[in-house]
Amino acid sequence: MKTLLMSLILINMTYEMPKLPYAHDALEPVISKETIDYHYGKHLQTYVNNLNNLVPGTEFEGKPLEVIVATAPDGAIFNNAGQVLNHTLYFLQFTPKQSSKEPKGKLAEAIKRDFGSFENFKKEFDAAAVGLFGSGWAWLSVGKDGKLVITKEPNGSNPVRHGYKPLLGFDVWEHAYYLDYQNRRADHINRLWEIIDWDVVEKRM
Repeated sequence: MKTLLMSLILINMTYEMPKLPYAHDALEPVISKETIDYHYGKHLQTYVNNLNNLVPGTEFEGKPLEVIVATAPDGAIFNNAGQVLNHTLYFLQFTPKQSSKEPKGKLAEAIKRDFGSFENFKKEFDAAAVGLFGSGWAWLSVGKDGKLVITKEPNGSNPVRHGYKPLLGFDVWEHAYYLDYQNRRADHINRLWEIIDWDVVEKRM
């Protein structure tokens, strides 16, 4: 994860937008080009711009995103850093050419160990994502004891706040799905499994 996040910091210590490894229309019909244009191109860009305006002259200037999110007090810097971190991990976990519908290797073994089966894991993750009240995120992370854990994070929070390593995140803010699914959050969550790049998720372990 350090390699991913450090790529967001330039020599002049400004935070940059992550570069998508696919075209804006490549995830259709799961996520439409219009949603990518707004969600990535406008919402995430605003968080990046806000963070670059907020951190100069503070103790967080030049710090990696995960450090800011883990240590900043609640407020504007934490909120915007959290959303830059969240959305970077989110957008880079997708692929238009899913090679496998399930994870393999050590991630698959860990899921079976901690959830019993991949299907059980999906049910628990879906329940967390659909059941989160209001805006926020559902995350699969590696906990402090090395076991996998599912958490519900409100608003712009991230599992690094608890000392966890985030692997897979579903955005349940309405701007993530409303253009495509209106109020049908569960339908949106169900379709996201079709575009997960499990190789990327496993590498985050």
